[in-house]
Amino acid sequence: MGCFTCSGDGDTSVKKPQKKISQTSNHHYKRVDQPQPAKQDMPVASPFKVVKNEEAKIANRSPSRKDGGNSNIPPSDGKTGGAKAQRFKFDQLIAATEDFKEDYFLGEGGFGKVYKGHLVDTGETVAIKQLDPNGCQGVREFVVEVQTLSKADHPNLVKLIGCCAEGDQRLLVYEYMALGSLEDHLFDPWPNQKTLDWNIRMKIAAGAARGLEYLHEKMKPPIIYRDLKCSNILLGEGYNPKLSDFGLAKVGPSGDKTHVSTRVMGTYGYCAPDYAKTGQLTFKSDIYSFGVVLLEIITGRRAIDYTKSTAEQNLVSWARPLFKDRKKFYKMADPALDGHYPIRSLYQALAIAAMCVQELPNMRPPIVDIVSALNYLASLNYDPEIEPPIRKSYKSQSPQKSITMQKAGNGYANDTTELED
Repeated sequence: MGCFTCSGDGDTSVKKPQKKISQTSNHHYKRVDQPQPAKQDMPVASPFKVVKNEEAKIANRSPSRKDGGNSNIPPSDGKTGGAKAQRFKFDQLIAATEDFKEDYFLGEGGFGKVYKGHLVDTGETVAIKQLDPNGCQGVREFVVEVQTLSKADHPNLVKLIGCCAEGDQRLLVYEYMALGSLEDHLFDPWPNQKTLDWNIRMKIAAGAARGLEYLHEKMKPPIIYRDLKCSNILLGEGYNPKLSDFGLAKVGPSGDKTHVSTRVMGTYGYCAPDYAKTGQLTFKSDIYSFGVVLLEIITGRRAIDYTKSTAEQNLVSWARPLFKDRKKFYKMADPALDGHYPIRSLYQALAIAAMCVQELPNMRPPIVDIVSALNYLASLNYDPEIEPPIRKSYKSQSPQKSITMQKAGNGYANDTTELED
């Protein structure tokens, strides 16, 4: 939910309230302090009359300096997968949240607060985002979110159920994602929550990549996400990942254009260095952010962590020297995995991440190759009961073909390898 400039100090894009745990009726503990349900999968929406009015207001304004005078997402036909998003009255959302009761509070981000709700008419459980008029995101981001999801239909993108624009109130309604965000599971787990195993991590990485591929390759016009990070990857049943929070999305360059010039927005640690320096936004800016997320999934480390020593605070800076020596790859595996991961898959996943975070954007792979590579890794079922855990030293016994991703594998999985200090 970030909208702060990439040059800021630390990830201030999501403000976490004081932790609060509540017990659900089925005796599972569920945290109610997350921005998790803020979004969900398969996008659906339509042209709400009130939203169109907001679009007209924005169109009549002078070009925003924050967006470099460029337009965001063009109006859609309001149809998504044969479904239409609903237009809610504010009273309906008050009833759904019992007047935004504190017990329903889930989290807070740049857009505003997020609440769990129950629609009275249908009984459906939803997540409701309420725009903070004093927050860093405003009506423009509200409109972009609705327009983007009105045009999208994919199982790895959030599902927008509807919106409310009544008076000065601006709210977005999404399907509820009970498993929260990837950030919760990697860095801030709930009580008694199990560590994400290797198979689930690769499944999440592959699903997130497919969602990004849809934005880049399938949407017309194609969209640059601009805010890919762990807190914006929500998890549904079976840990199905869904990209969320599209308030910063931009239409990508077309024709002879190579980039979109815009104010640098995003989250520190995930922002591509070329975009941060020049303000020139490209699809490869999202690829860099994806590489950071993939590194977080593999290592269990945050993109920026000021609790660590200076040399280890920035995840990419810490990883780059290790990328140069295969014998040290095992050092990048999340200690929480306790050695339970396939060594070749680790090599291949790190190879993908290393290419995504290349400093030169033209050296980063296209999203279609990333999807192909991660789909392959996700298809390999690692059984910790059969394969012994990787410890400090490991010797490969059965070389396998490396990943079929252009330029990504570099033969990392093909030779016998010793891992030692």
